[in-house]
Amino acid sequence: MTPDLTSPRNPRVAAAKRLAKRSTRGRERRFLAEGPQAVREAVGHLVEVYVTPEAAERHADVVRAADSAGARVFTATDEVVAEVCDTVTPQGIVGVCRFLDSPFEEILRGAPKLVAVLANVRDPGNAGTVLRCADAAGADAVVLTDASVDLYNPKAVRASVGSLFHLPVAVGVPVERVASGLRAAGVRLLAADGAGERDLDGELDAGTMGGPTAWIFGNEAWGLPEETRALADEVVRVPLHGRAESLNLATAAAVCLYASARAQRAPGGCRTVAADQ
Repeated sequence: MTPDLTSPRNPRVAAAKRLAKRSTRGRERRFLAEGPQAVREAVGHLVEVYVTPEAAERHADVVRAADSAGARVFTATDEVVAEVCDTVTPQGIVGVCRFLDSPFEEILRGAPKLVAVLANVRDPGNAGTVLRCADAAGADAVVLTDASVDLYNPKAVRASVGSLFHLPVAVGVPVERVASGLRAAGVRLLAADGAGERDLDGELDAGTMGGPTAWIFGNEAWGLPEETRALADEVVRVPLHGRAESLNLATAAAVCLYASARAQRAPGGCRTVAADQ
């Protein structure tokens, strides 16, 4: 198979490569999804796909799905794909996708029962991993405040491992608006903080975790500022039963979200059949 694109200086290739810059992504409202898993999950949002002949053969199902969904598929040399990708060792396929974030008001109208809020989270790997944890725990939405990292940063997209395409995500919402909107929607706000007065185990034992809940997660280096903590109904810490000094952000988020997911599905929780009737 002779590749359609052979030069990294091709205008189409150069345009895709510029999506590595946040300003270009914002202007074009497009971003990159690298690797077969990400492209597979992104099918409904794809505009273009660049794939090497070898990867096209190896991931023929992904290429067919992209083509059937209306994306333009271009075969390209390894050099061209590497030029577009952000990773050191590209997997031979990359997609150009449309932005897919949801308005915060739309999330509220969906009566969410479990929400992850990222406040001042600046590390794209952490943001993407928390999004993945929220998806796995069955959360209804993720919200990134206006002081958080760009959702479409290539590292955040990779760290989400496709979960970015699975659940509604709102971006750029002031944390005060997040808190007031969720509280008005009947959602209890819990701030996750290692210095919290309440203990996660104690909350579970007290049976307070079964209702609609939003967890607010802060910056891993300096945590949540006092003004953000004050917006929450409770500030909750994950208990450390061993000698570890702390948990990283993504691990703490996974523990908190799964604790809520279990409590909500327990008898009397907001996701039980009886509660929904």
